[in-house]
Amino acid sequence: MGTEYRNPFGKPLLYNRPMPRFITRAQLVREIPVDRTRFPFTLPVFRDFEGIDFHPRVTFFVGENGSGKSTMLEAVAVAAGLPAEGGSKMHRFSTHDTHSDFFDSLTIVRGEFPADTFFLRAESFYNLATYLQKDGLYRYGDIHHVSHGQGFLEAIMAFKPHGLYLFDEPESALSPQGQVTLLARMKELVDLDSQLIIATHSPILLGYGDALIYEFSNEGIREVKYRETQAYLLTRDFIANRDRYGRLLGLDPLPD
Repeated sequence: MGTEYRNPFGKPLLYNRPMPRFITRAQLVREIPVDRTRFPFTLPVFRDFEGIDFHPRVTFFVGENGSGKSTMLEAVAVAAGLPAEGGSKMHRFSTHDTHSDFFDSLTIVRGEFPADTFFLRAESFYNLATYLQKDGLYRYGDIHHVSHGQGFLEAIMAFKPHGLYLFDEPESALSPQGQVTLLARMKELVDLDSQLIIATHSPILLGYGDALIYEFSNEGIREVKYRETQAYLLTRDFIANRDRYGRLLGLDPLPD
């Protein structure tokens, strides 16, 4: 019989051994007044935001573009001491600061301290790779001499056990097969006592399994199951009913 733990919503989970929870919760600092008329508190998901709990293994943020999921992930990363454009705590580079100051309003509730941390953003990965190799830091591979997706996976393969890793829309750099490869690597990292927090649109990555999924929408932030996510529902419906979508969108019929 494994040790019993409970997820943030009270449901008991059984693990064979204690699992790391490097970040257990991110919440507003009550002593700091919040201006709800300024971004990102003008977004529907943040109007009544007080805090969010994290799964000890994998937590996903899902939602439409502009819903606030990447803003939340970025704020958690910066509050945890990571650079807004990606990298580890030892990396300090900036090409163009566009992140919000939301992290100033957050405090991180910690469990253990990780041996390794990294914030991986698909949109700024090329700039990060340039910074790393300019300084002769090849731990994450010779990224500029492979494709964007290959470099992305090489960097993730270099992550160490007992780590805290945040990914922002990693699927944008990867083919479907690459996403399956990442899914396998995610399981390896979790089995090596790591914790993952991921913002994604990918129904492949969301199919990880033992994870907590938060949906960001105009109704706020709520927990959803995998088969309730829009990424899963729309992808399944499009594949099953492509001809109907084709007629609605004015597309040419698929060849026989």
